[in-house]
Order: sequence, then structure tokens, then C-alpha cells
Amino acid sequence: MIRTTRATTALALAGAAAVLLAACSTSSNAGGGSSESASAGGAKKDPASSCQAPSSPGTDALKIGTILPLTGSLAYLNPPAESGVGLAVEDINSGGGVLDKDVTIDPATDSGDSNDMTVSSAAATKLVNAKVPVVIGAESSSVTLNVIDQLTSNCMVQISPANTASDLSGYSSHYYRTAPPDSVQGSALGQLITGDGNAKVAFLVFNDTYGTGLRNSVQAAVEAAGGQVVYGAKGKGQEFPPGQTTFSSEVTAALATKPDAIVVLAFDETKSIIPELVSQGNKAKIYMSDGNTADYSKDFDKGTLDGAQGTIPGASPKDELKQRLVEFYKKSSGKDLADFSYAAESYDATTLAALAAVKGKGTDSGTIQANMAAVSGADGGTECSTFKDCKALLDSGKDIHYTGPSGIGPFDKKNDPSSAYIGIYKFDKDNKPVYQSAIQGSVSK
Repeated sequence: MIRTTRATTALALAGAAAVLLAACSTSSNAGGGSSESASAGGAKKDPASSCQAPSSPGTDALKIGTILPLTGSLAYLNPPAESGVGLAVEDINSGGGVLDKDVTIDPATDSGDSNDMTVSSAAATKLVNAKVPVVIGAESSSVTLNVIDQLTSNCMVQISPANTASDLSGYSSHYYRTAPPDSVQGSALGQLITGDGNAKVAFLVFNDTYGTGLRNSVQAAVEAAGGQVVYGAKGKGQEFPPGQTTFSSEVTAALATKPDAIVVLAFDETKSIIPELVSQGNKAKIYMSDGNTADYSKDFDKGTLDGAQGTIPGASPKDELKQRLVEFYKKSSGKDLADFSYAAESYDATTLAALAAVKGKGTDSGTIQANMAAVSGADGGTECSTFKDCKALLDSGKDIHYTGPSGIGPFDKKNDPSSAYIGIYKFDKDNKPVYQSAIQGSVSK
């Protein structure tokens, strides 16, 4: 397994090392978020615009709620996210806790997936009723778009470790994410595809905010490099609905364009798409993204995906963190942890919320929101990589810049990480993605 360090990531794909996004917010507040944001429907008022900081910070023990996929097509992402949050809470409590009190995870709710939004709606209601100041999740951008108004309008801070949809940039002053927008991953994936010498690219993409947003970014990068999208391009109406199970006509149409590469942007639908590509004799190179760059060793015959590539935001966690995550999940569930997608981002989301509470000396949502950007390093400060070390600096009156295992940069004015790593993976003969390297992309101010 090839690893890269922060100093050498730019060498992996030099063209993608300076990914830029236009990220101008209409206005900002102390928390670094915009008071108005653009969504799929156009300009939108911040759901949390009526929220105000309390006259005095809350001092109750900090409770963190979660909205993670216990069921549905993204359930495979729950173990790493759950482990990241849980391990962070262990480290926070062993490092002195928040206001000298232990942090707890309560309630832990099921986000489900975009195929049944009633699951996430019920979870959001439960979280609101529990009056938790901070919610970690969801993993799916579409699920977050279903619940974000309900959560943030109740002045709760929502931090997603996995949302990448560009529609969520600057959506609310109370919404943050520790994963980069699709524009960063899309540019990296597009340049990986064209860098491999592929001139004609076909997309098999589902009609979901995540899928189409990422497709648009990949397409822009492909075309900027001189490539051509021959099927599934933006505006062609060739997307398929989430949850579809048969793909004979879509695969036939895509292969008829004789692509050099096929980009599959889907979730569980991938388990039906890949066999159809095989049955129709596909010769094009296959590329995937974080939604489906997963372990298919139990789903496909050996060698089915050998050589296919995919991207996942975030560099692969260091071996020490992986071991700790494995041990935590084994202890908490009795099961083995094999996937680490967004585990580091989940760890950092939880730690940042706790540090914001420490800095503001309060466990209420208003205090946490007002200090999130600061503890991420938006205002500079002394670098620190653990809750214990960062807490010691805060207790001594110093400003901090938390540098956690995900490697993200400080929050920008849209509450996105100002920089982030994109991991490049290649599937082996057992149909398992193997980490190759990481590249760093940045979000312009």
C-alpha cells in the first residue's frame, strides 16, 4: 500500500493540487457562516437566521446526537462514522471532558438513505425533541437537504463528516462539514480520468443531488483537459432514478458511444450496474467515487473490478488511528471494522464541536456555533492535533488551530473546509479498493 505525506501529496496528481472554487458568501457572522445561501432552488434565507447567542453560556454536560445510516444503501458507511465519533468522545473524556464533564452520544438516530426520506425526517424530529446542541451527520447530501432546515432552524449545530454536494456550501450558519465540496473531488476525479489517457467519457449517474452535482464537476474537469463526454452529460436527461435495479438499456446506450472510460456515480445501484457492464462485454476503464468506492469482495466474481479506480475525500487514516478505530468498533459492537471511509472526518467533526464548547465555555449550540471557525484555525492560532493538547492551550488563553487526522484546513466563510485531501484507490483482484495516494485540493475564498 503506497502512502503519501502532507508534504508530498501534490506530487500524486500535480494538476489537481490547486483545485479552486468560487466561494463568495453574501454575508457572514462570527461563526463563519453565510446568513443567506444558494440552494438548488436559488437564493435561500438561512434557516438559523433567528438564532441568537444566549445571554450566558450553557453549562450542562455536552450531548452529541448523531444521524447516521443504520439502514439503507449507505449502511456500510455507518461503522467507520460511528467509530470515529465514538473514539473521539473517548479521547475527549480522557482528555478532561468539556467543562470538566464527560461528553455523551445521545440520541443516535438512523438517517436511512434517499430512497426513503421518512426515516431521516423521523430521526430529525427525535433529535429536535432531545434538544441536543450538536448533531453529527448525515452521510448522504440528499438526506441532509431533507433535514437541515428542521435541525438548524431549531438552532442546532449540524456537522456532516461526509456531505459533498455543492448545494450545501454556505447553506446555514449552523451547518458545517469536514468533507470537501464535490467540486474538489470532481476536479480530482476528472483529472485522474484524463491523466490516464481517456478522451471519451461516459457517465452512468443517478438523478440525486450528490450524483448530478459530482457529475457536473467531473465533466467540467474532463472537458477542461480536452476530453469529451459522450453519454450521461449534464442537460442530456440520461440519469436514472435512485433505487433502480436493472440497467440493460442504460449500459447499452453508454457502450454504443464507444467510451474510453465509464464513470459510475451511484450507491447500491452499482451492484447491478457492474454485472451488466460485464455481461455486455465492456472494455472501457471503470471509475467510481466515494459513494461506491467500497468492498465488493462478496458481491462480484474475483477480478471483476481489477484495475478499476475510485476516489474518496480524505487521505487514508494513519495505521495507528486505524488500529484504534478497529479496537473501538470491536469493543462496542463485537464486529470487525474493515472500511474507514469518513472515520477521520467523523472524529474531527466531534472533536471540533467539543473544542468550540471549551473555547466558549459553554455547551449550548449558540456558543459552539460561535467558536467553530476559530478552533478550526480560521483566525490562526497555535497548531495542536489532540483534544487534550488543544484544551490545554485554550485553558491557558491561547488561540488554536486544530489539525486532526482528516487533514482538512480551517473552515472558510461558507463553513466548508478551506482545503482537503482526496484519496485515490485502485481495486485489486478481490474487488477491494486499495489506497494508492492522496492529493490536496483547496477552496478559494
